[in-house]
Amino acid sequence: MSIKVSQVTKLYGTQKALDNVSFEVKKGEVLGFLGPNGAGKSTMMKIISCFIPPSSGKVEVGGYDVLENSMKVRQMVGYLPESNPLYYDMYVKEYLQFVCGLYGIKDKVGKRISDMIDLTGLGHEQHKQIGQLSKGYKQRVGIAQAIIHEPQILILDEPTSGLDPNQLVDIRELIKTLGKDKTVMFSSHIMQEVEAVSDRVIIINKGTLVTDNSVKDMSNSSLQSILVEFENAVEMDVLRSIVGIEDVENLGSNNYRLVGALDGDIRKIISKWAMENQLLVLSLKVEDQNLEQFFRKHTT
Repeated sequence: MSIKVSQVTKLYGTQKALDNVSFEVKKGEVLGFLGPNGAGKSTMMKIISCFIPPSSGKVEVGGYDVLENSMKVRQMVGYLPESNPLYYDMYVKEYLQFVCGLYGIKDKVGKRISDMIDLTGLGHEQHKQIGQLSKGYKQRVGIAQAIIHEPQILILDEPTSGLDPNQLVDIRELIKTLGKDKTVMFSSHIMQEVEAVSDRVIIINKGTLVTDNSVKDMSNSSLQSILVEFENAVEMDVLRSIVGIEDVENLGSNNYRLVGALDGDIRKIISKWAMENQLLVLSLKVEDQNLEQFFRKHTT
């Protein structure tokens, strides 16, 4: 099952949340969907999941138009919204049984619930009321309800929100497992998680798609990053004046991160520039390009 988004625009009054966005997610692909707060990520996920309509453009899920065949699309999609609405007075197993009823699941309901509890690591919490759970375990309940009807497409909006480091590893492995036979689209502000799990990364900013790259291509980007320590502090504007430098970050204690699309050994270029400007360099270290730097480049 694939997702195809064609020239989608979404207006809230006069505010344009999405502006002519187009992309496709293929069957069996895990897509990391990134952007700053307010970029339009949740809006796009709600459109794909049939919670809100687009103002213009077209979205197809598994070949079905989300406006013309919304009930069919809902059957194929598992959706975890960012807010993760739950019934706090229900017990975990009771809630999952309730969700099975909503989806019309009648066969082997007990086994289906048991499988979801095992898959999401809710075993020790299954007899508790949802309101008594930590935020991390509430997220697990939300993921369980999103996959209990065995959808072919998963839309997960901030699925790792509120999880501790150990839980992050568990959910990362869960998303990888689900991605083997499902189409998965998820958003996160934890760049390491997106980089570790995704096949592809899309970044939107101010409602507009700004980049669409495979994780492999992103890692092979010509953009270079270097960590520099000077003997004395250097003005940021002075560092930005270096030809080819696109981003400068002050790391404190006379340490800086310089990022730019420079040809050749960036260390030689920085060393030569420092000598010409009578600046003493104490250390130079080339840093591998990562998703965080790629994200900053396209959203600042």
